[in-house]
Amino acid sequence: MSTQTLSLPDTSIGKKVLMAVSGVVLFGFLIGHMAGNLQVFLGHQAYNEYAKFLHDTPTLLWGTRGVLLLMVLVHIVAALQLVKANADARPVAYKMKKSISSTYASKTMKISGPLLLAYIIYHLAHFTFGVTAGLGYEHLPTDAEGLPNVYFNVVSSFQIPWLVGLYAIAQVLLGMHLYHGAWSVLQSLGINHRRYNLQMRGAASAFALAIVVGFLAVPFGVLVGLVDPAG
Repeated sequence: MSTQTLSLPDTSIGKKVLMAVSGVVLFGFLIGHMAGNLQVFLGHQAYNEYAKFLHDTPTLLWGTRGVLLLMVLVHIVAALQLVKANADARPVAYKMKKSISSTYASKTMKISGPLLLAYIIYHLAHFTFGVTAGLGYEHLPTDAEGLPNVYFNVVSSFQIPWLVGLYAIAQVLLGMHLYHGAWSVLQSLGINHRRYNLQMRGAASAFALAIVVGFLAVPFGVLVGLVDPAG
């Protein structure tokens, strides 16, 4: 009778660690991406120079994209494997299930995850590839300094109310996902103590809220006129 040795990624704990590590990397990217987006409040020159710097540094740009793609795939595969493992462990559903410590965010992770993936695809199609309401970087008009006018692309897009609404819904889903994700990361990495859990939940909530507010500041800033269309 042969036995098979399981590696750490084959176990539920290993999959949770993979989700936690990939989640931390994605958290870090969100912070950097948000900081870059907020430069729209500095005017068109600062924003367009920031965009040009990214596109003129292909190692940084494509290296970041490669790491992000890998982390997203790891996150999704680990999540699907955990869902399957949980379903296999209990093929017959509970007749009555009483949630003790679960939150609304945790209950909707199975919904918010796929919806966020759809939003990411749309976001890339919109601003990166220019196949929806926006324009791709290579096809943008230039500003007075001769730079591709990414600022114009952002401002003209977020002057459309339904598009702002779509992004707002996506950010609310992102906030719910981040809150539960940040809390789960702490637990998966073993940072869990009943004496500090309340404070850590508060920190997870504050982090998620800060990300949501930071990302929503741009579309709503454009929509209500806080961002000058002329730059």
